[in-house]
Amino acid sequence: MNQIISNQVRWTTSDLELLTTDEWKRYEIVDGELFVTRAPHWKHQGTAGNINLELQIWSRSSGLGETRQTPGIIFTEADNVIPDVVWISHERLAKLLDDEGHLRGAPELVVEVLSPGATNERRDREAKLKLYSATGVQEYWIANWQLQQLEVYRREAAQLKLVATLLADDEITSPVLPGFSVRVESFFV
Repeated sequence: MNQIISNQVRWTTSDLELLTTDEWKRYEIVDGELFVTRAPHWKHQGTAGNINLELQIWSRSSGLGETRQTPGIIFTEADNVIPDVVWISHERLAKLLDDEGHLRGAPELVVEVLSPGATNERRDREAKLKLYSATGVQEYWIANWQLQQLEVYRREAAQLKLVATLLADDEITSPVLPGFSVRVESFFV
């Protein structure tokens, strides 16, 4: 009988406590794989801030939930991420926020702003898409500030599927966010 032994290290949330704290690095674990990124590009941060602002304006007027930039989400010991922006309903927030201020489950909407590089792109388009799909995120946006476009993934048949790639002149609306409508270009100014 042949036995395959994996030499790959599987990281967990508790392993993060052993790493040296560096405010300029972000540590995320997806399916036991450690991703370390440095502080994002100025325009990356601006895009995340603009998306957060538009969602915050809508959230305050609708009263349906809250938005945050770079919140910690701990799905499991092997899945611990820091998305760029999330929106979560008040009902779900009350169930998922732990005493340390981290979400312990899926918000309705997760937004990642794409950073340049093959590793970053693989993390957001493959690893995180798979994770968010498996954990119950209803909608996932990938914002590309370089191309000024927004990919929209929505839950269909129990998984997230690409439903639209919007350009700057397009309007973004969402069944998750009733009444929300914004020109995509406002995310990239």
